[in-house]
Amino acid sequence: MRQLSLARRLFLLLVLAVILFTAFVGTAFFLDARDQLHQAAGKRTLSVAQAIADSPVVVNAALAAPGTDPTPALQPYANQVITDAGLDFITIMAPDATRWTHPTPSEIGGKYLGSTAQALAGQTLTETYTGTLGPSVRTIVPIKAPGTGRVIGMVAAGVTVTNLDVALASRIPAVLGIAVVVILLGLLGAGLLERRLSAATHGYGLEQLSQLFAYYESVLHSVREGVVMVDPRGRLVIRNDQASELLGLPPSETGSAAPLLGDLDLPESVRELLSSGRTAHDEIHLTKDRVLVMNQEPASSPGTRRPRLLGSVATLRDQTEIEALGSELATMRTLSDALRSQTHEHANRLHTIVSLLELGRTEEALAFATEDLSLSQSLANELVVSVQEPVLAALVMGKAAQAHERGVQLDAEATGSLGSVGLEPKHLVTIVGNLLDNAIDAAAAGEAPRWAALELREEDGAVVIEVSDSGPGVPAAERERILQFGYSTKPHGAAGRGLGLALVRRSVEALGGTVAVSGERGAVFTVTIPAPTRKAP
Repeated sequence: MRQLSLARRLFLLLVLAVILFTAFVGTAFFLDARDQLHQAAGKRTLSVAQAIADSPVVVNAALAAPGTDPTPALQPYANQVITDAGLDFITIMAPDATRWTHPTPSEIGGKYLGSTAQALAGQTLTETYTGTLGPSVRTIVPIKAPGTGRVIGMVAAGVTVTNLDVALASRIPAVLGIAVVVILLGLLGAGLLERRLSAATHGYGLEQLSQLFAYYESVLHSVREGVVMVDPRGRLVIRNDQASELLGLPPSETGSAAPLLGDLDLPESVRELLSSGRTAHDEIHLTKDRVLVMNQEPASSPGTRRPRLLGSVATLRDQTEIEALGSELATMRTLSDALRSQTHEHANRLHTIVSLLELGRTEEALAFATEDLSLSQSLANELVVSVQEPVLAALVMGKAAQAHERGVQLDAEATGSLGSVGLEPKHLVTIVGNLLDNAIDAAAAGEAPRWAALELREEDGAVVIEVSDSGPGVPAAERERILQFGYSTKPHGAAGRGLGLALVRRSVEALGGTVAVSGERGAVFTVTIPAPTRKAP
């Protein structure tokens, strides 16, 4: 058996609620109308009975009653008042409840059926009582002697319940009409709500929606990519645990209000992308300690004629490790190219030395080999001794060979002992490698003579890295922008466009350092990194 959808269940529930509500209100209205009719009848009988009890005709007849029969004088008067007041009966009686008048003449002389104690005590009483004419709403008042206030008789006036029910029945069609209108309006509203809810839930039942929510929640928190959703008002309504970790945000709590993007500590480029809601494919964005690849698509409600924009959904992928591996790969490729170039160069020089030896020109061969050895070792000896970082020295040696192949002369100088500052080699390799690549590219694109220079020194316990080149330089207006992510002077199709210097800036700032750009004819990048604080042994 197919389960009812959530929309159909809600429709049936609303229909039942409307019917019950209408029945309750109709019943309450009916009972209230009945009570009002009874109250109105009581007020009317009270006023008529009081007027009769105060009438001189009735008072005089009651005073003369012990010696004469008051019925002939009072019966016509009572019948006339019944007709004029629209009552069902008026009974005038003696203090002992013997009837002097009654709508049914045969009942005259009999005892009055009803309460008389309060009337004998000088008070009025309105009650519903079953008498000779059936159930009736009646009021009994005392007839008092003028001057003394002695009770000399009683007057009872009443309306039968049957006549009240007839008057009440005349109001039932109006009540039923109102009830029908309320039910029809309720059905119409429930139908419209069912249609809208069915479109929103795609006809799913409550159990299916619960299962879907559980599945989506599991998928959302199990994927290794970060997933975020931003509504049109700029609120971060959904984010999984991975997204919170990648963006440096605290984990989202169930039931908490969605924060505004402007209230979150996000990188400016990430905030701009999420706020815009635009389509993005594999865009690279930098955070304080990560490289993120982001994709974003607008989200809209499906299955409707006019899809409603719900916001945008973005995925975040951590590329930090891949970028680190890429940097290491680029370094290894540089070293490999340098070794290949040096192997080719040494092979030519070795052939030259062998040829000189075969010709018997031993002294010239020895002089050539000594000179070649001193030239090739001068740069390596200086870097290895002063830098005291073999990895950094090897990187610079490789960059020098790479620059030589592109027609650029790379000069490197290191003063002081960089090993004493305590920086990890990987940080120096990342910063120096990107700066040298940028300098070699700029020098290769400039006019001859083409050169690049690297200077490493220690100043007041800080490492100063200065890289300069003979390229076209950086205009003063663009020296700040050149360090931003996405800005580059390379062609638009160049790989890694706008990423190298941004990575340098991020790495330097993570180490608590600064980057300065200067130079008129060529660019000069000066990086100052304070030595990390060492823990006491």
